[in-house]
Amino acid sequence: MNGPLSLEEMKPSWCAWNEISIQAEKSCKMFDVGAHYLGNGRCSFKVWAPEKKQVKLHLVHPIDKILEMQPDEQGYYSIEAEGIKEGVEYYFIVENKKDLPDPASHHQPKGVHGPSSVVDHNAYQWNDTGWGGVPFHELILYELHVGTFSEKGTFEAIIPKLDELKKVGINALELMPIGQFPGNRNWGYDGAYPYAVQNSYGGPLGLKKLVDACHQKGIAVFLDVVYNHLGPEGNYFSEFGPYFTDSYKVPWGDALNFDGNWSDGVREYFANNALHWFDLYHIDGLRIDAIHAIYDHGAVHFWELFHARIRALEEKTGRKYYTIAESDLNSPVVVKTPENGGYGFTGQWLDDFHHALYTLLHEEGRKLYIDFGLMQQLAKAYTDGFVHSGEYVKFRKRKFGRSSAGFAGNKFIIFTDNHDQAGNRVTGARLSSLIDHERLKIAAAAMFLSPYIPMLFMGEEYAEQAPFFYFVSHSDKELIKAVQEGRKEEFAAFKWEMEPPDPQSEKTFNDSKLNWKSREKGDHAIMLNWYTELISLRKMHPAFQSFEKNDIRAIPVGEEGLILHRQSPGGLDHAFIFFNFSGKELSCSPGSVNTELVKLLDSKEVCWCSTAEKNSVQLLPTTMKPGESVTIPALSVTVYANKK
Repeated sequence: MNGPLSLEEMKPSWCAWNEISIQAEKSCKMFDVGAHYLGNGRCSFKVWAPEKKQVKLHLVHPIDKILEMQPDEQGYYSIEAEGIKEGVEYYFIVENKKDLPDPASHHQPKGVHGPSSVVDHNAYQWNDTGWGGVPFHELILYELHVGTFSEKGTFEAIIPKLDELKKVGINALELMPIGQFPGNRNWGYDGAYPYAVQNSYGGPLGLKKLVDACHQKGIAVFLDVVYNHLGPEGNYFSEFGPYFTDSYKVPWGDALNFDGNWSDGVREYFANNALHWFDLYHIDGLRIDAIHAIYDHGAVHFWELFHARIRALEEKTGRKYYTIAESDLNSPVVVKTPENGGYGFTGQWLDDFHHALYTLLHEEGRKLYIDFGLMQQLAKAYTDGFVHSGEYVKFRKRKFGRSSAGFAGNKFIIFTDNHDQAGNRVTGARLSSLIDHERLKIAAAAMFLSPYIPMLFMGEEYAEQAPFFYFVSHSDKELIKAVQEGRKEEFAAFKWEMEPPDPQSEKTFNDSKLNWKSREKGDHAIMLNWYTELISLRKMHPAFQSFEKNDIRAIPVGEEGLILHRQSPGGLDHAFIFFNFSGKELSCSPGSVNTELVKLLDSKEVCWCSTAEKNSVQLLPTTMKPGESVTIPALSVTVYANKK
C-alpha cells in the first residue's frame, strides 16, 4: 500500500489549471498573425509558414512592392512596413511561387481568391463604452443568417429591425458564420478565412456598426464560428504549413492539426481567433460549430488553451465572454470547468430537447428520430437534460451519452427550430410550415417556460412560411457539381420523392429570405404576440427564474400530456404548465398542491387563437382549488401559479 500523499501531491486540481492559465497569458500574443496597422503609416505583417525557406510580402495596391520577410525559430515570418494605409492590398509569396491571400486576413474585399486588405481597427469610434453585457441566464437568443434576414442581406440592414426584435423580448443575436466564404451566398460553414468578415455582408465596418447598434439597445451579439474544418474554395492554408492532418477524418473536409507535429501554430491560430472577435469587434460570445469534430490527444487539450486565453482577456478587460458548444457527445464534460477536467464552455446546445419535443408535435418526426417519440423522454429532457444518457440507441447502434442530471439548466441552450433542422429538409421547411397554429403555441411554451436558455431561429417568432434552403455560390465548376450531387445523394438516403433545389442557384437563396412584413398580419401577428407574452412571463415570474434541477418536476399524463412544475429558488412561488399534445381532452390533477392556483395564460383564449380555432374555444377555469382535477382541452397549453 502506498504511503500518505505529500502536500505537493494534495494540491487541488485548480493549481494545474492555474499554471496553464498563467502560461496562456504569458504566451498570448494577441492577434499575432496577419496584418496589424500600428499607426503613422506603419503596419506589421506576420504569417506562420514552418518548413518554408522563404516568404515575401507583396504589396499590390495602391503600390506594387515586394519585401523580404524574416523568419523566427517557431516558423513565423514577419516584417514591419512603412507607408501603409488602411485598405492597402497585399499577398504573401511562399518560396517564390504564386501570390497567396493571408490565412489570417481581416478583410478580403475581392473575395476568397483576391488580395487581403489592411484594416485599421482603431479608426472606428465605438459608442458602447457603458456596455456590460447580458447575464448568460437571461439570454433570449435569436439565430439569424445575415444574407437572408433582409432584402439587402447586410449587417447594416439588420439595424432597423432591432427595435422590433427587442419589443418581442429578444436580447441576443447569434449570427451564422460570417468568415469570408466564396461568392455572396453561403450558410457560412464553407468559410476559408476565419479572421475575415464577409465582404458582401459589409466587411469589418459593417459588423462593427451592427454590434455597436445592438449594444446601445441592450442586445448582445454572438458569432457562430467554425474551428473543425475550412471550406474547400479559397483555402490556401496547406501552401503555408501543416494546418491539416491525416490522423483524423471529419465529414466536411480535411481535419485540422491540433495535436500532431507543428500543431502549435494551428492551436495559436484558432485560440487567438476568439480574442480577435471579442477585442476588436466587441463580440459578447461565440457558438462553436461541431466541437466533437475537433481532435486533440495532447497533454493540454486545445479547449484548455482556448479558455485560458479567454480568461486572460477577461482579466484584462473586466468583461465576461461566453462560449457555446454544438456537441454530438451528450457529455457534461463540455460544460465542466477545466479545473475539473472539462472543456470549459459556458453552455452547450441540447439537441435531445428538440428531438423529444419535435417527435410529439409532428408525426413524420418519429421516422427521422427513431429513438424518440415518448412523453417520458420529454419529461426527462426537462428534469435531466440529456435524454440519451447511457442507454442503447438504435440510430447509433451502441450505448450513447452520459447523465447531465446534476447540471443546472443554464448550461444548456434549447430550440424548436434552427438552420440545420430547416435547411436539411429537402423542402427547406421550417417547423412553422410543418405543424399547425395550436401545436406551434405548444412548442413555444415548451421552450420558453423550460429551465434552459431559449434560442429562436429567425422568423420563428411570427411563424415565417418561407423555406430555408442550403445554398452556395462557388466559382469552381467541379466543386459546384460535387455539392449538387452530394445534396441529391443525401436526400435520396432519406427516400425523399423530390429532388432538392439547386444550392448554386440564386433563386434558392432568394426564396430563403424572410417575408418580414407578414409578421404584422393575421395568424402571424397572433403568433408574434404569443411569443412576446411567453418571453415576458419567463422574465417576470419568479417560478421561471430557477435553473436548478431540484426545482422542477415533469409528470407525464399518459403518452399525450405533461404537467411541468416549476418553482422559484426557495420554493415560495410555483407554476404549473399543463400540456396536451393530443387531439382529445385529457383529465389530470397537479397532485400535492396545498394552495389555490390562479390561471396566468391559456392558449385557448380567443386572442391567441387562429381563425380556424375560434369556433371551438374551450377554456380551463380561472382558479384551481387544492386537489382539484381538470380537463385539459385538446392541443393546448395552460399556465397556473400559486395565489399570492
